[in-house]
Amino acid sequence: MTTLTYKADHHWRFSPILWGALVVAAVAVYLIFQDGVHLMVRWWQRDEYSHGYLIPLIALYLIWQRSDVLSRIRFDGSWVGPAIITLGLVVGLVGELATIYTVVQYAFLIVLYGAALSLVGPTAFRIIAIPMLILFFMIPLPGFLYNNLSSQLQLISSEIGVAVIRLFGISVYLEGNVIDLGGYRLQVVEACSGLRYLFPLMTLGFIVAYFYRAPLWKRLVIFVSTAPITVLMNSFRIGVIGVTVEYFGEEAAEGFLHDFEGWVVFMACFGVLFVEMWLLLRITGDKRPLSEVFAIDSPQKAQENEDTSARHLPTPFLSSVALLIVAVFGAASLAERQEIIPEREEFVTLPKELGGWRGRVEIMEQIYLDTLKLTDYRIINYTTDTEFVNFYSAYYDSQRKGASIHSPKTCLPGDGWRFNEIETHAVDGVTMGGKPLIVNRVLMTKGDRRQLVYYWFQGRSRIITNEYAAKWFIFWDALFNNRTDGALVRLVTPIREGADAAVADERLQEFTKELSKVLPEYIPG
Repeated sequence: MTTLTYKADHHWRFSPILWGALVVAAVAVYLIFQDGVHLMVRWWQRDEYSHGYLIPLIALYLIWQRSDVLSRIRFDGSWVGPAIITLGLVVGLVGELATIYTVVQYAFLIVLYGAALSLVGPTAFRIIAIPMLILFFMIPLPGFLYNNLSSQLQLISSEIGVAVIRLFGISVYLEGNVIDLGGYRLQVVEACSGLRYLFPLMTLGFIVAYFYRAPLWKRLVIFVSTAPITVLMNSFRIGVIGVTVEYFGEEAAEGFLHDFEGWVVFMACFGVLFVEMWLLLRITGDKRPLSEVFAIDSPQKAQENEDTSARHLPTPFLSSVALLIVAVFGAASLAERQEIIPEREEFVTLPKELGGWRGRVEIMEQIYLDTLKLTDYRIINYTTDTEFVNFYSAYYDSQRKGASIHSPKTCLPGDGWRFNEIETHAVDGVTMGGKPLIVNRVLMTKGDRRQLVYYWFQGRSRIITNEYAAKWFIFWDALFNNRTDGALVRLVTPIREGADAAVADERLQEFTKELSKVLPEYIPG
């Protein structure tokens, strides 16, 4: 710090004008990003993001801890701040037009960072940058990333949990994320994936690393270790449930499942973090007690004989406030932009007879409907005298507010099926909405059983096979066509023991030809 910026015997206080400018800036930022902020707060009601309410308070507390140092630094502002605000506003505009609220929420934080830099200047910003960084932990993951991560953690937790059970010599069978203990079946669903504890523990790990008075590499180890700690603790919980079933019965297992969850698991993970800090000290020969290494200090009070001056209003911050006020009017003009929801036939009217195929409707359990958040769906088992095809389609009239299509890559493995072969495949002689139908062709196995799967993403006059391309076109079409509707279509047929997969291909091609005659009425182009 230079002597022009920092004076150890001088205390700066906020003037009424500066307070007023701060209030105006805060109100403007809220008005610009209110939709994204409201959605973020609603997501905090979910268990895995329930810590979000505390994060702004924690960030303010961490900044307050350094208030004694900040009060001795003159705030000259920085012109980099308005540039960062402009970047954030552009990102927010793209997110708003594309109706992707995760982008809007990150833009909100970019603008906050820019506003802070334009006010305090680079010297003070270096002090508050890390406390402000914690704000990123209050933003929920994008839906497709959350779904993929949840599915993978379910499978990992299941496999490790089964390994724990087998250590006790207990016979157990694992099918995807379903653990079969004979008379008791435990399904490791989304709530048991470990995400419930992962995000809060990562936040806590970040805070612990911030206060940990140790080299940077030790702090990084503490933070990075939160993920494996969460998964291992959750797997241990699953393993103990299996052992409890074997030796104490199902009722005892249900009681343990109820008691050993939520904050109990979280606090156990928290305890492991402190043990890890202690071990890092001992391994590296650091003799300091843990109370000295992990200490939370309070700011020192100003001395009575210190000079005190009112802070002036930095010109970069004044420019930032003006920029934000202009952006408020721009955001208001976008508020009237409504997403287009095209008309369509509901799946309930989808024919149960297609050519020579006769169908029987299946109903999805509510637990899965709550997870998928779809608008409409249909599951029909079509049969002939000798053949079988399972049809499933999930339709979303909007994919902007935390709801998005779940790929079979994340769903089917959870039921124990494994992807052996996957390739894009043109279905001969079949068009969908006037375009050649290209699908993902997947050969799957589950023990000795085999099945062939065709699936694709359809909507807005597009047939797409790549999950990430589908996400890109959601963004593109939302930006230029104001639409995010779309559907997943999946066809599954079994492959008889010893039969060639080509026979199953012929079966699906025959069925798809019949389906293509009616499906466009249910999935708008």
